[in-house]
Amino acid sequence: MAKLYIVPTPIGNLDDITIRSIKTLEEVDLILCEDTRRSKKLLQHLNINGKLRSHHKFNEHNEVDTIINKIKEGASVAIISDAGTPGISDPGFLIARTCLNNDIEIECLPGPTALIPGLLVSGISADKFVFEGFLPIKKGRKKRLSNLSSEERTMIFYESPHKLIRTLMDFKASFGSNRRISVSRELTKLYEETLRGTISEIIDSCEKKKPKGEYVIVVEGIEK
Repeated sequence: MAKLYIVPTPIGNLDDITIRSIKTLEEVDLILCEDTRRSKKLLQHLNINGKLRSHHKFNEHNEVDTIINKIKEGASVAIISDAGTPGISDPGFLIARTCLNNDIEIECLPGPTALIPGLLVSGISADKFVFEGFLPIKKGRKKRLSNLSSEERTMIFYESPHKLIRTLMDFKASFGSNRRISVSRELTKLYEETLRGTISEIIDSCEKKKPKGEYVIVVEGIEK
């Protein structure tokens, strides 16, 4: 059926892909992906050939009308990201919104995303939480952290290894050194690891060895 399918892919362990996701990727006419080289490896693992088209944050605005026209002409299209669910800190929102504006049906499949496992292994309350994704690198960063300093809900962030220490230091300045946090890396992979403690304790641990892998940081909300 001519529509857009949002298909989550494993964040590490390839066994985490669902049967429904595999069937969808087998059946669609076109698969949009961030990095064709990385997605090709996943499709080869699943014995799915061809159908890949590059669709990432640097070209999505130029590509979106072409994709919409293909769907209008009868093509079924899936969008995947390098890992996790498209649209969650990855390309996906623009094509989804444009489909809706053109009365094109969207179907989102359930599946992997790093923020929920990171939250659930943190030991910090999961009753109410807010997902912040990646902090602004420069403009708006201090203001965002200032606004979050009074947040009562648990906060979840994504961070890359080369910015981890800087972000933790910014957390210390904004949230205080004794706020409880959890830092998880390489979730679902062989070297999965989670550190739990105060911000100061986690900074001390992370400074002792070079950060590697992608990180999910969970910060407890302020007590009132």
